[in-house]
Amino acid sequence: MAHFKVTTRSSLLVCIFFSGISLAESVLPSCNGDARPFSVWMADSVISRGQAILHPGTTPEASTFLQVGVFQNAILQLKNHYGTPEQACAQANWDEYLAESTESVMPWLLNSTQDTQYPLDRFSDGNALFNQYETTRNETYKVALDALRQSIDLQPRNKYEGYWYFKYPNWSYLDGMYSLIPFYSTYTAHFTPHNRTAVAKDLVYQLELLWTHCRQNSTGLLVHGYDASETAVWANQATGASPIVWIRSLGWYMMALVDLLELSRPHGVLSQDQWNHIHRRFVALSNAVMAAADPDSGCWWQVMTEPRREGNYIESSGSAMFTYALYKGARLGYLNGRRDKYSGPGPTDLASKCYGHMVEDFVVDNKNGTLGYNGTVSVCSLNSSATYEYYVHQPLLYNSVHGSASFILASLEHEVAANVSRH
Repeated sequence: MAHFKVTTRSSLLVCIFFSGISLAESVLPSCNGDARPFSVWMADSVISRGQAILHPGTTPEASTFLQVGVFQNAILQLKNHYGTPEQACAQANWDEYLAESTESVMPWLLNSTQDTQYPLDRFSDGNALFNQYETTRNETYKVALDALRQSIDLQPRNKYEGYWYFKYPNWSYLDGMYSLIPFYSTYTAHFTPHNRTAVAKDLVYQLELLWTHCRQNSTGLLVHGYDASETAVWANQATGASPIVWIRSLGWYMMALVDLLELSRPHGVLSQDQWNHIHRRFVALSNAVMAAADPDSGCWWQVMTEPRREGNYIESSGSAMFTYALYKGARLGYLNGRRDKYSGPGPTDLASKCYGHMVEDFVVDNKNGTLGYNGTVSVCSLNSSATYEYYVHQPLLYNSVHGSASFILASLEHEVAANVSRH
C-alpha cells in the first residue's frame, strides 16, 4: 500500500478512477425527462453490481452483515422519502432487493447462540427483517428477529457490563452501536414493551460506557474502543482506551445517537430524561466533530486528530456518515443554536460543503450508467497495533459498500435539505 501524502484527491486512486462529476450534475435523466437523484443513482449502481447481498454458496465474513445491513437501511430510507422506485426514477426494484437480501442473510441469523459469534454489526440487518415481517407476516422473519433479540442476552459482557463487540474478550468498539441500538429499541417497542424501562436503561448505559472510556477531553472526540481488562498492547492503563480517533468508528457512533433520538419520538423506549441526556451527548459530539472538519474540504481525516500529518487523508465513508448525521440533526431540530465552544459554520452549511467535496472527489461516473465511490478505507480493527501507521496504511477500496451506502444516506439528507421531493 502506498504511503499517502497529505491530499484529498489524487492519492485516493483518482489517478485510476477520475470522476469528472460536479455537484450540479447530481441527477441523471432516467425516466420521462425526470431526474434521478444521486441517492437513487448510487443505490441503483450498488444493486446492479450485485453488492450488499450474500450470494448462494458463500459464507458470511465478519463484515458481511454490516455491509448488507447499512445498504438495506439506505434503501428503506429511500422508500420512506421517495415512495416507490418509479416515483424516484429508480432503475432497480427496491422491494425485490430487500426481499432477496433479507433472504440471503436470514438463514445465518436463526440461531441465537450462533449469532453471538458474529460482531454486533449483525443487528444492522434487523431493520429489513422488521420490514419484511410487517409486509409479509411470514413467521420465519419473526424467528430471525427473536433469535437476534435473544442473542443480546447471550452476548458476552466485560466487567463494566459493556458488550464485547466481537470475539475479542473485553473489547468494546464504537462501531457496534449503529447496529445494536436501533434494533434493541425497535424490537422492544414493537414486541416487548413491558421491558421498555430495562432496555432503555441498558442501551443508554452501553452508549455511556463508550463515552466515558473513549472520549478525549482535549478534543471531545471518541477513540475507536476500549479494553476493559486494560491488557491490550494499545490500552490506556487508566481507561483501557485505544489511542486513535478513527473516522468510521466515530461515524457509526454518531449515527447511532441521531437515529436513536429520532426513533424515540414519539413511541420509542427512552424516557424524557434519557432522551435529553442522549440529546446532550449528540450536541456535544456534533460540536467536536464540526470543529475537527478540514477547513478546505469541509470533510474529515482518516485519523481525525492528525490533520495534514504525513500519510493521513480525507476518508470518504466516515465523511459521508458525519454529513448524514449533521444534516439529519439539523433537520430534526436537534442542533438549532447549540454551539458550545464551536464557532465555525453551522451543521447544514458544513454538511453541504463536505457533500460537495464528496461529489467532486469520490463519486465516479463509470461511463456505463452506474456510479462508483472512491476513497473508502477497508476494515480497521483493534486486533492490531492500533497505531497511527496502522490506520493510515490500511487499503483503500473502490466501491466499498461501507462508503457507497453511507453516501446514499448522506445524499438523501442533502436532497431533503435541498427540497428534492417525490416526483
